[in-house]
Amino acid sequence: MCLKAILRLPGLQVVGVVTQPDRPAGRGRGVTPCPCRAYARERGITSCITPEDVNSPEALAQIRAWKPDVIAVVAFGQFLKEELLTLPPLGCVNCHFSLLPKYRGAAPVTAAIIAGDELSGVSIIKMGMGMDDGPILMRQIEPIYSDDTGETLMDKLSICGGVTLAKTLKLMAAKNLPPPTEQEDAKATYAHKIKKTDGLIDWSKRSQEIERILRAYTPWPGCYTFLPMRFRKKGFSGRVVVTDVEFLKTDQIKPVWRSELPGTILAATGRGPIVRTGDSALLLPSLKAEGAREMDGGSFLRGRPLQPLSDMLLRS
Repeated sequence: MCLKAILRLPGLQVVGVVTQPDRPAGRGRGVTPCPCRAYARERGITSCITPEDVNSPEALAQIRAWKPDVIAVVAFGQFLKEELLTLPPLGCVNCHFSLLPKYRGAAPVTAAIIAGDELSGVSIIKMGMGMDDGPILMRQIEPIYSDDTGETLMDKLSICGGVTLAKTLKLMAAKNLPPPTEQEDAKATYAHKIKKTDGLIDWSKRSQEIERILRAYTPWPGCYTFLPMRFRKKGFSGRVVVTDVEFLKTDQIKPVWRSELPGTILAATGRGPIVRTGDSALLLPSLKAEGAREMDGGSFLRGRPLQPLSDMLLRS
């Protein structure tokens, strides 16, 4: 999206594109071309390299030959060393998907949803040697809605980031960029890189926190739990992906719920199981069992008759 926005602005010339190498993807592990490189080719950009290490002598030599005035970096996934950072006359700028100094690091979008923030945005910074700690050149605010997922918020921020980055580069070219704003390091927070195992649901957390984690981890890595041992078929782990949850009012939960452990099935309803959480309970109206398609909670229970106040959803 950022490359598309840059190409739309007259006066900005893309002299080269650096992307990550193509990686295996999917169950067949076939090689999937990097979307950025594929788009660059569609637009007739042939000057494109995919180095395993962008700081290698070979990569630096190619980038130096392009003679860029500025290097724009977006979700690249590699650290740029000093030789590369100082190569272009105007330096390197990065489009980061948070309102810095909040959520420096690899996963700012998911971190904002999990925290329950009402606002997110993009920050265009001049890159330095530290992680996302450079001076802010421009930024734009984007609201977070109660039904936003990691995917929908990222889609919105990608558009916002593309427009803001292109505007920043245009102002830099015209030497009309406002003075940068230094970040307050004391206010910095960090968003760690997400692992697949982060999606394992801890039912002892509050219902609201579980719901936010589920939205934040949609579509990846997704949130999951495990069925009781008696429902696990040979060769299957009993893993179940929870694709939706709904909050319940206190009067919808039997009075006995307070004495049950988190993860306990409190009720098996026509819309799905109701599960005890750290502070209340959640209805699971949509699930996907291992080796099966996604289905509504009622259909899930018909094939797996979980017993209220007896069965539990587990963490392993």
